[in-house]
Amino acid sequence: MIQIRSALADDTDFLGWVILTAARGHRERGWFDVVLQQDEAFCVEYCRKLAGAATPSWWHWSLFSVAVVDDQRAAALCGFGDPSLYAASSAAMAEASQKMGLSEDEHSQLWPRGAFILSCATSEENAWTIENMATLPEYRGTDVTRALLNGEFERARGAGYSRAQISFFVGNQTAERAYIKAGFKFAEEKRSPEFQAALGVPGLRRFARNIASSDLQQ
Repeated sequence: MIQIRSALADDTDFLGWVILTAARGHRERGWFDVVLQQDEAFCVEYCRKLAGAATPSWWHWSLFSVAVVDDQRAAALCGFGDPSLYAASSAAMAEASQKMGLSEDEHSQLWPRGAFILSCATSEENAWTIENMATLPEYRGTDVTRALLNGEFERARGAGYSRAQISFFVGNQTAERAYIKAGFKFAEEKRSPEFQAALGVPGLRRFARNIASSDLQQ
């Protein structure tokens, strides 16, 4: 049985892995690998610090929902309607960098390395944004992803939203199939040479869907 629950502060250990894995998509290296230039253990711990930071950003644990199967945390995602949470990234990263022992000089190099991500960012105004979604390998291809998304649609609708959106790497066919199955449709695609050079993928695709009561039955 799949249970969907709100994340707790104690979930940050799992959410660290979720955030890093989501940023990698279908690639071996993602945004945090490029930005931090550290091993996986460091990157996971850095992401855990982001999830637990005093500054709420789009990585904060309070925005996440967790799918639990047989008492095992199987997947998670975050959702929000406030785009200013992206702007809080800088403060959250400054806190994480300090806790991870990065010097001011080391921290100052992070955003310049990661600025390429903005070259492919797109968004629909007034839509509920779903981010940072990842599922443990043993639960991929099951109903966990669909259940987690359906739970998020209900949460967004309860917050007064009628549309939801999600972005992913161009070429991530597994994610694309899962999102189409969950009722999403293509909305926009953006590519850039900077994105391709950094991650080996041309850019981002954004899908969106209606989440009114009747649409959630689809």
